[in-house]
Amino acid sequence: MTQNEHRLFKFPKFEDLIIHEDDNLIVINKPPFVASLDEREGGDVNILRLAKRYYADAQICHRLDKDTSGVLLIAKNPETYRLVSIEFEKRRVNKIYHAIIQGTHVFNDLKVDLPILNQGNKNVSIDRANGKAAETIFNSIQYFKNYTLVECKPITGRMHQIRIHLATQHAAIVGDAMYRGKPVYLSQIKKRGFTMSKDQDELPIMKRFALHSKKVDFTIDGKHYEFEAEYPKDFATLLKQLTKFDS
Repeated sequence: MTQNEHRLFKFPKFEDLIIHEDDNLIVINKPPFVASLDEREGGDVNILRLAKRYYADAQICHRLDKDTSGVLLIAKNPETYRLVSIEFEKRRVNKIYHAIIQGTHVFNDLKVDLPILNQGNKNVSIDRANGKAAETIFNSIQYFKNYTLVECKPITGRMHQIRIHLATQHAAIVGDAMYRGKPVYLSQIKKRGFTMSKDQDELPIMKRFALHSKKVDFTIDGKHYEFEAEYPKDFATLLKQLTKFDS
């Protein structure tokens, strides 16, 4: 997070992020602009540190990109961490993400099966020869004139998987500059009646890429868990503006 972003973003209390807690698990609705784990370049706040202040033995079971919001699982003991990790490793955790993408795209169980090569330093590419298997299923949820709300179901868990798989379909996520996604400005969609001061720079409706971890479900020790996270304010606001001005 840049210094400007740090000043603009107010970190919520960890307790306010919790959507479920029991003897073994803490489940939160992760806010955007906060890393899941410690980053190489440093940073004074991340979800792991906040979780450990709340519960000393907490361990993050998986990770979300810093800009991605939504369901994040945190184990309260080593045994739960082990069990959940096994479920992820065996691809038995069902993960549903929602993304707002550029263009109108009709995806009906579209399967993108393109290997991803992790080149390090958060750089990945599609590489059929050297990449690792990566599979995502996409379904369109809501259509606008110039955008689409899409459900994304990653079967594997490669870095940037949803983002790069959508980009291969010429459907980059709104605001995802790494994959040529462009931000949405109110002046773009509200062409009539939109005025701004000449000396004022317009900010995008959403100041990150539009990806949200909506739902996670899995079973451990015969008990089924299912968790769902509401959209954060910025994601909900963008959808509201698109519904109003781009329908």
